[in-house]
Amino acid sequence: MSEITPDLVRHLGVLARIQLSDEEVTRLTDQLGVIVDNIAKVSEVATPDVAATSHPIPMQNVFREDVVGDMLTVDEVLQNAPDAADGRFRVTAILGEEQ
Repeated sequence: MSEITPDLVRHLGVLARIQLSDEEVTRLTDQLGVIVDNIAKVSEVATPDVAATSHPIPMQNVFREDVVGDMLTVDEVLQNAPDAADGRFRVTAILGEEQ
């Protein structure tokens, strides 16, 4: 049996700033309980002689080599900017008094 309770789900909702109805709390309590129980089952089966894997098939890096190419000038970068000053994009301040 999982340790997921309606109070825990409500607390998680508060932390995530999600307002949950009683119906949602009930549904999520059941769903999260099933998830936690299934994770516990997998943990019971995991043994030290079985290597952990992130992918069942060996993979290789398929990225190309980094090659320095032609770079844009500052003027080219800023030519379509709505507002620029001193070689930089000018944007509206988003930080308030809580800085």
